[in-house]
Amino acid sequence: MSAAPLDLDQLATSALRHADPEPAPSFDRHQPGGAFVLDQPDGVPAVWGDGNDVIWSKGEPLLVCGPPGVGKTTLGQQAVLRRAGVLDGQLLGLPVEADDRPTLYIAADRPRQAARSLRRMVSEEDRRQLDRNLIVWRGPLPFDLTTDPERLASMADHYGVGTVVIDSLKDVAPGLEKPEVGSALNVALQHLVAADIETMGLHHQRKASGDNRKPTGLADVYGSAWITAGAGSVVLLWGAAGDPIVELTHLKQPAELVGPWQLMHDHDAGVTSTVDKPDPLTILNAAVKGITARTMAQALTGDPDPSRANVERARRRLEGLTGRQLARKREGDPAAGIPALYLPATTALEVAG
Repeated sequence: MSAAPLDLDQLATSALRHADPEPAPSFDRHQPGGAFVLDQPDGVPAVWGDGNDVIWSKGEPLLVCGPPGVGKTTLGQQAVLRRAGVLDGQLLGLPVEADDRPTLYIAADRPRQAARSLRRMVSEEDRRQLDRNLIVWRGPLPFDLTTDPERLASMADHYGVGTVVIDSLKDVAPGLEKPEVGSALNVALQHLVAADIETMGLHHQRKASGDNRKPTGLADVYGSAWITAGAGSVVLLWGAAGDPIVELTHLKQPAELVGPWQLMHDHDAGVTSTVDKPDPLTILNAAVKGITARTMAQALTGDPDPSRANVERARRRLEGLTGRQLARKREGDPAAGIPALYLPATTALEVAG
């Protein structure tokens, strides 16, 4: 009687299981070449985008980068809530596809502050949808991504989520300037991609220097080059901390270039919108804690270091709004280097008090 043919996959799996106490690796990601190459949809399928205007493409990680305080968390959370089906409508003029599976938001960086930020965007009426479709992990991960990059995908699988948003990358993989750490993080994100889990990471830009006063290139993203190499899309928010108007630049695109745009953050409501032509009154009203002539000049010109003439033009516009009782002025102290502060007429007295 002839022997049955060997099942090589079964034999290899059995050998691995006996040689190593760890579970055998899975070999279920294979696909016929024709299906892999020819059965792809036309265009670039988008998580966040439309047509060729794609900020977040399906199956490719999105990185939202920028210096501290420019609204990365605010923008990322608006995408999270749309992905979870809590909010609807477009974000920056582009749709965000909702997912029936829950979204995992890893609030690794100051979770209480992240919670306060999210609270601006929702109400008690959203509690049921939030409980059903948003899972929040507070603080650092309970494992080391650099030595066990597959664990993040296992964690996502445990919760049954379809999207993972990391706020922020520095808090889940310390030492991102090291090539081995950046490579391990990239492997972790690619395991999520292979499991059909969409991924967004919030990250930081290198600090400005004398030779590079506006670090807005792909090479200026902090850490190892492996971090951006594995991303399908990299978006930069640029501005000074707390600016009501910041600049969005698309550093790496899965389709056509999106932007550059001027974005306005409504800090009270946690809403971000595009601004075609910055208007002084709109900028002032968004600056609930007040704005100086220099910051107004930055917002109007898009220049982080506006000329003295542009600062003076911005001052005259603010004085004009004050004269029309649309703004209130709190005098500064020139001798101490404290500039005058201009506040929206509806909030100035409250803030000043």
